[in-house]
Amino acid sequence: MPFLAITFPAIDPVAISIGPLAIRWYALAYISGIVFGWIYARALIRNEKLWDGPAPIAPVQLDDFILWVTIGIILGGRTGYVLFYNPAFFIQHPAAILKLWEGGMSFHGGFLGCVAAVMLFALKNKISILSLGDITTAVAPIGILLGRLANFIKGELWGREADASVPWRMVFPDDPLHLFRHPSQLYEAALEGILLFTILAVMIRMGALKRPGLILGSFIAIYGLARITGEFFREPDPQLGFLWGGLTMGMLLSVPMIIAGAILIMMAWRRKAPEHIQKSI
Repeated sequence: MPFLAITFPAIDPVAISIGPLAIRWYALAYISGIVFGWIYARALIRNEKLWDGPAPIAPVQLDDFILWVTIGIILGGRTGYVLFYNPAFFIQHPAAILKLWEGGMSFHGGFLGCVAAVMLFALKNKISILSLGDITTAVAPIGILLGRLANFIKGELWGREADASVPWRMVFPDDPLHLFRHPSQLYEAALEGILLFTILAVMIRMGALKRPGLILGSFIAIYGLARITGEFFREPDPQLGFLWGGLTMGMLLSVPMIIAGAILIMMAWRRKAPEHIQKSI
């Protein structure tokens, strides 16, 4: 092992094993992300100072929404992966679509699934779509962070080849080329998880929830920028490789997010807030 490199920490992908029952870190990441996100969302809803009055969503409504958004994440994430990243394989092996334990989830598909869940639930319960979207995206970086860490533990979605100027480069066990690579999963965990969560949390403390759609738009735009940045260090999926002009599928799917996020931000900011709210923003 060269001096300017570190050994990949070989962590058992199975977190808990009880007899024939095996719970993987990948599954725990999804479960923990939903649970911690739910706890944080309830705290935001109960803090009336953040809304300048009662939140437009009741805690009991949030509890009911958890099932909706969980289904949206799973169905959207799997559907997105099938359509965006490996349609040829799944056309030939349709039964493999149901094998979620083998991995293969698309963030962009999961996001669209969440959008559908937010819209349907909000319409059914006659609450603000934008405010529910704000709450959902405010907590989303928690799940993204845990998901990227699970990707790293599993040794998948590794980065591009790194030279000796990157002292934390490493060889991933399942890499057939055994190259020294960027641990891009950790880069994405930092950008899409920690940094994004911090920015949104600061915005919330500054009164962003009082302008419906502002957190939603900011999440979409900042995630898109963070994802594109991370893609410069991430090895593209082998079945796709590099696309037009050296772009990756992750980059292409993130461009519309940046545009949509910017539009939502402008609409939220131009939407006139009550005078007593304007003074606190």
